[in-house]
Amino acid sequence: MKLVTYSEPGKQTKTRPGLLWGNWILDLQDIPSLSSRLEVKISKRITKLSKLSSTLDLVASGTKAMEDLQKLSWRIFNRLGPEKTPRTVKNLTEVSLRPPIPRPPVLRDFYSFEDHVKAARARRGLQMLPEWYDFPAFYYSSPGRVYGPDDDVPCPSYTKALDYELEIACILGKSGIDVPEAEAESFIAGYTIMNDWSARDIQEKEMKIGLGPAKAKDFATSLGPWIVTPDELQDKKAGPGRFDLSMKARVNGKQLSGGNMKSIHWTFPQMIARASQSVEVHPGEVFGSGTVGTGSLLELGQDVHRWLSPGDEVELEIERQNSLRRDIRNSGRRMDRCTMRKFLGQRPSLESTLHSITSTLPQASPRSRS
Repeated sequence: MKLVTYSEPGKQTKTRPGLLWGNWILDLQDIPSLSSRLEVKISKRITKLSKLSSTLDLVASGTKAMEDLQKLSWRIFNRLGPEKTPRTVKNLTEVSLRPPIPRPPVLRDFYSFEDHVKAARARRGLQMLPEWYDFPAFYYSSPGRVYGPDDDVPCPSYTKALDYELEIACILGKSGIDVPEAEAESFIAGYTIMNDWSARDIQEKEMKIGLGPAKAKDFATSLGPWIVTPDELQDKKAGPGRFDLSMKARVNGKQLSGGNMKSIHWTFPQMIARASQSVEVHPGEVFGSGTVGTGSLLELGQDVHRWLSPGDEVELEIERQNSLRRDIRNSGRRMDRCTMRKFLGQRPSLESTLHSITSTLPQASPRSRS
C-alpha cells in the first residue's frame, strides 16, 4: 500500500491523506460514501479511519487497521474498474503531492552505509573512524523544513557547495522506549525516499568546531513521493533489516550515483533500538538511512561533477523490478528557489515501490545570489 499527502489546486494550505493506486488517489474521507455506492461493507474501524485528517494519524492507527484499509482499498479499486472519475478518485496529475509526513515530530538522519563513510573520508585524506562501528550515529535536522515533490525548496544563500544525498527513510508507526532490536522492525510503518540537502562548505567548518552539522543541513530535507508500507517489500528481503532495492541519483539526466539498500551496515531496527535508548520514540518520526555508497557529490569528487548550481535538476530513484515512467517538466515558479517536481507514471505496476523524486534548481535572478 502507498500512502500520500496531497492538496488540490487552490487549496495548497489544506492537505489530505490518501491511498495511491496506479495514478489514482483515494481520499480517506471519501471511503464511506464510495463504499456505500459500490455496495462494499466497511467496519467501524474503517469508518473511524476515514475521519483522520493526516497521514501521520493514519500510520499511527496500528497494523491491524492498516491491513483492513489495504484490503478495502483493493476491493474498492477493483470494483471501480475503468470508471474512475473526479467524483470517486483523484488523478495524480491533478493534485499537488506534499511531503508524506509534512511536519515529522522528529527528524533523525543516520550515517549507516560503510562505503559512503569510507569514500567520503578518503576524499578528504582521512582514515576510517573505528568508533563508527560501535553504534549507529545520527544527528537531528529541522522538521519544519521538510519538502515534498511539488514544493519549492529554498536554495541557501550562504553556500557555494550545494550537494544532494541519496537516502532511504523509514517512518515509525508506534511509540516505544528502549525498543529491543528484535522488535524494532514492527515499529516501521513504511519507507520513502529522502534527499538530505547539504551545504558542504558550511558543514566542513561546523564539524571542525565539533558541534553539528547545523546550518549545513537544516535548510531543507526532501521526502516523497509517498510512503510504501513494509508488506510491499517483503519479497525483496535480503537479510535482517535489509532489502534488495537499487538506488540511483541523476543530475541533469546523467546518472552519477548507483547503490543498493542491501549494502547498509546499520539497519533500521538497529537505528530504532539505538535512538530509543532511554528516549521514547513516536509515530511519524522519520529515520534517514544516511547516504548510500556513491550517493553524493562529496563522495564522487569534483572531477566527476561540480557542486550543484541554479539550473541543475536532481533526480533520486529507489526502485524494484518495475520502474515507473517519468515525465520531467520545467517549472515556472520563482527563479530564486529550488523546485521539486514529482514524476508521473503511466499506469504504473502495483509492484512498483518507492518510485522517484526530482528537484530542479531554476536559474537564479541577479538579486538572489551574492
